[in-house]
Amino acid sequence: MTILLQVPDQYGHHRLIGKLLALVLSLQFVVSPVQADPITIAALGDSLTQGYGLPAEDGLVPQLQRYLSGRGAEVTIINAGVSGDTTAGGLARVNWTLTPDIDALIVALGGNDLLRGIPPASSRANLDGILKTASDKGLPILLVGMQAPANYGADYQAEFDAIYPDLAETYGTLLFPGYIAALTQGRAWPEVLQSLMQADAIHPNAEGVAVIVKELGPSVKALIDRAHKKNE
Repeated sequence: MTILLQVPDQYGHHRLIGKLLALVLSLQFVVSPVQADPITIAALGDSLTQGYGLPAEDGLVPQLQRYLSGRGAEVTIINAGVSGDTTAGGLARVNWTLTPDIDALIVALGGNDLLRGIPPASSRANLDGILKTASDKGLPILLVGMQAPANYGADYQAEFDAIYPDLAETYGTLLFPGYIAALTQGRAWPEVLQSLMQADAIHPNAEGVAVIVKELGPSVKALIDRAHKKNE
């Protein structure tokens, strides 16, 4: 009887080990998905942005920060809100607000212009200057609209309300139609005053800010996406 002995193929064995080693080494150089760089946004506004009448953690910027962070956005929002500021005040300080570390800008001004009855043409010129400054720096912008009350008259109301969509179209910015208007989605004004506004009937309370943030948040997320694309 003949017995056949199968001798291991030493060379094949060595080739197999070599391939395994090469695979292990290659895995060490696998590049993980690139994470987008964190974005820094300046929120240029008045008391509505600054958080007037609220604990620090309940203002617009902190609540918006939590909203975005909770959805995985790597973003820092700088509170550039000054109580009582008009569009003229915003124009005066926009240049030094936009430091080199700022990647995008939110503009939420005009409410105090309305309270003071400033001519819409002046508000338009100031906002135009703000948007031009930011655009010249190549920054993505989100413009937050304001609406004039009816008691100013139909002409004033129409002229003021047209400012924001007109400028957004001119500069190609994102537009959030209305800050306070976000509170009246499906709510009557008496209900808004009772449950979502502070006693002054001008500034939202913490719950009101939360409602605004829920409406505003997707627009800010779109701004972040624009900033990432710009930085690519």
